[in-house]
Amino acid sequence: MTSSGPALSSLPLRHHRHLHYLHVFFCTFYQYHLWPRLLLSLCLWTGGQVVQVSASHQHFHPHSIKIPGDITLGGLFPIHARGPHGVNCGELKKEKGIHRMEAMLYALDQINSDPELLPNITLGARILDTCSRDTYALEQSLTFVQALIQKDTSDIRCSNGEPPIIRKPERVVGVIGASASSVSIMVANILRLFEIPQVSYASTAPELSDNNRYDYFSRVVPPDSYQAQAMLDIVKAMGWNYVSTLASEGNYGESGVDAFMQISREAGTQSFLSTCVFFLICPSLGNIFLFMSGGVCIAQSVKIPREPTAGEFDKIIKRLMETSNARGVIIFANEDDIKRVLEAAKRANLTGHFLFVGSDSWGAKSSPVTELEDVAEGAVTILPKRASIDGFDQYFMTRSLENNRRNIWFAEFWEDDFRCKLTRPGIKLDPDKKKCTGDERIGRDSLYEQEGKVQFVIDAVYAMAHALHNMHQDMCPGSSGVCNNMDPVEGQVLLNYIRTVNFNGSAGTSVLFNENGDAPGRYDIFQFQMTNHSHPGYHVIGQWTNNLRLNLEEMQWSGGDRSVPESICSFPCKPGERKKMVKGVPCCWHCELCDGYQYQLDEFNCETCPSDMRPVPNRTACHPTPIIKLEWNSPWALVPASLAMLGILATSAVVITFIRFNDTPIVRASGRELSYVLLTGIFLIYLITFLMIAEPGVVVCAFRRLLLGLGMAITYSAMLTKTNRIYRIFEQGKRSVTPPKFISPTSQLVITFILICVQVLGVFVWFGVVPPHTIIDYDELRPPNPDLARGILKCDMSDLSIICCLSYSIVLMVTCTVYAVKSRGVPETFNEAKPIGFTMYTTCIVWLAFVPIFFGTAQSTEKMFIQTATLTVSMSLSASVSLGMLYMPKVYVIVFHPEQNVQKRKRSFKAVVQAATLSQKSTSDKQNGETRIEPDRTQ
Repeated sequence: MTSSGPALSSLPLRHHRHLHYLHVFFCTFYQYHLWPRLLLSLCLWTGGQVVQVSASHQHFHPHSIKIPGDITLGGLFPIHARGPHGVNCGELKKEKGIHRMEAMLYALDQINSDPELLPNITLGARILDTCSRDTYALEQSLTFVQALIQKDTSDIRCSNGEPPIIRKPERVVGVIGASASSVSIMVANILRLFEIPQVSYASTAPELSDNNRYDYFSRVVPPDSYQAQAMLDIVKAMGWNYVSTLASEGNYGESGVDAFMQISREAGTQSFLSTCVFFLICPSLGNIFLFMSGGVCIAQSVKIPREPTAGEFDKIIKRLMETSNARGVIIFANEDDIKRVLEAAKRANLTGHFLFVGSDSWGAKSSPVTELEDVAEGAVTILPKRASIDGFDQYFMTRSLENNRRNIWFAEFWEDDFRCKLTRPGIKLDPDKKKCTGDERIGRDSLYEQEGKVQFVIDAVYAMAHALHNMHQDMCPGSSGVCNNMDPVEGQVLLNYIRTVNFNGSAGTSVLFNENGDAPGRYDIFQFQMTNHSHPGYHVIGQWTNNLRLNLEEMQWSGGDRSVPESICSFPCKPGERKKMVKGVPCCWHCELCDGYQYQLDEFNCETCPSDMRPVPNRTACHPTPIIKLEWNSPWALVPASLAMLGILATSAVVITFIRFNDTPIVRASGRELSYVLLTGIFLIYLITFLMIAEPGVVVCAFRRLLLGLGMAITYSAMLTKTNRIYRIFEQGKRSVTPPKFISPTSQLVITFILICVQVLGVFVWFGVVPPHTIIDYDELRPPNPDLARGILKCDMSDLSIICCLSYSIVLMVTCTVYAVKSRGVPETFNEAKPIGFTMYTTCIVWLAFVPIFFGTAQSTEKMFIQTATLTVSMSLSASVSLGMLYMPKVYVIVFHPEQNVQKRKRSFKAVVQAATLSQKSTSDKQNGETRIEPDRTQ
């Protein structure tokens, strides 16, 4: 047969656009993938010269299965594995290839023998081998569109001048397959151009759910977006929030991991937004709620190359160990890559470290874990819910070389399954292999287990059959075969019927599709267990159908441990520790102790306890700070109280003695009126100690204010009046013999009470401005260690108010001291001048020591106790000095030497002044080195 000239393809109108797209698609694709052979085939369709058209089928498909029928379905199966570099096909795949392909043949037999489904219509098939390679599958699938391209052969004549007889290729109305997602994506791109519906039994890539790009693609298995959601739910159920991902390069692995990561982010974001809406504090929270609310952080996302180099898997394990806390590994990889990952983990002596969560490519397969059971132990895998089809087992186990000649690859399967060799003409038998007898039986002489996707292959074929059946009922009512309305079968119409099917599949579960052509998500969850089982292997531990049902009690891990291992970036913080998030990794944090007076408000924040509270020992809450006061049994109270009691007893003894000997010369000479006033002040000074120690209350606080400065004011007002009187007498005597005014006892009392009233008036003004009350001071005793914090019950008297209360008495004290210094020249026997002077000097020393002690302890944790003790002791000492120097000598004389308590000769004011003058002169002479003896004029 020869060609008389070039001929252009003559296509129906609706395929002109498709042919243009096909030409552009392949011309672009050729730049990266296809071989010149594919380009040559395109030239036959897109305007090139037609050469040997009748042999085109054999040229493209020397190995394919043709099942005759009224309606032909295409089939794509990975009969062989991907070949080494430069070779399309490799070794035979018994389960994923032969089992699945035989499942399609079995389904066709069942449908064709069913009088209710497609009656009087026979389904045929054209089944091709994809060799697990997307580019090769694309080339093979060109046969499915050949019938849609009508060629003009009017210019072609045979050598005898007759027109050629060209065998018309069968028209494929729909395609079952492919298996791998990458293959389905590649094939779907060309099938959609010619409106050929496609139903896959194993492709799960989420990308295929895009109804805009893959509108003619449907599948009876759920997409990996469901699988990814199920795997995320498993991870969350086990309490993991930090995992790594591992994917084989390609659509399946990469799309699966991308779906897992995307769903994880969405889960965290949605819960975070709902949390923000609830609390109305979005701007301040950032993304810290991601891991709390369902998100999972990805520690490492590793990709396995299509053609891994030597040592590649060891590098992958080493990289996964960079984040060793992420023990959970989400793996979307083919079974060969899974096996090599497990081998690398074993070589790295990491048996039991990684906790794998495998996708359906791992499922319940035994091949990836063979001889690696210890490494795979505890692996959780997922598989679309399936059932073993008993009818297929009976069908397949009865297949033999004699009754299965339609399967052109069955002889190769037979040799591989029984490890024997068939004799062929011209081929010498390998002496190392036994000869196949043909009497071998599957399942008897070889191991047999139904491949997991057999159910879905059968369901895919039945889905296509039910769609054709419904289409036939609507378009060919009453017709017993294919009517004109279905010849040809329009792809778009058939697609609509496919998307609306709903029937019980081979496993008894419903088969239906959503608007994107996806099947509902139904998964079984397995765990590979080795211990405590009579049959080690995969055990069902749960299901997932839109939500997870996982039996954690049935799970067990390496060594039979039943507690779920942890796969978290950071371990939970202890009570009282807040989480300081690691920037950009919301599942990782550092634990920081809430220090000082802080307590743990929530997982991420510490807050200071209120001033009247302190944190509990574990810092998870606050409780009231204990309230204390100065107790009577405290050493800080016993010492001052003891001194004060002795002082009160001594003062009482002096008062009693003076009253008893009130008319004696010594008592009269000491100035009885002022002495009683002064002794009253000393008594009040001692008394204030008990008020300072007593439990604060309104009455106690009022008396503290009143008596704190009043006792000293009374005491030093009386002393000041005495010293001032002496000073004025002798100063007046120097100028005149006339005595000064206001030196009588009455005048002295009036002056003293005037001075006292200044103190009393100030206190009552204080009462009016700030009424006395108690307070609890939580700041005074608040050391760095909150366990030692105490609230102090005290009167509302600050350090400053205490000093202000005493300031007037200090002024009186200083003024009295000044007059005592000026009156130091008065004769020793004259009216207590010298004792008063010594008293004031000593008192000043006491109070000079008090000031640094009082203010120097302001930061001490024992401030209240030290200051109270210091103040009361200082006041008691000053009172004791006054009592001891002014009155104890007199009491001693009165009690023990009454003979000295006699009346002395009265002297006039002039004599007194002269005596003082002479005394001053004598003192001056002694200072000049002269000593004069003056007559004694004191009598």
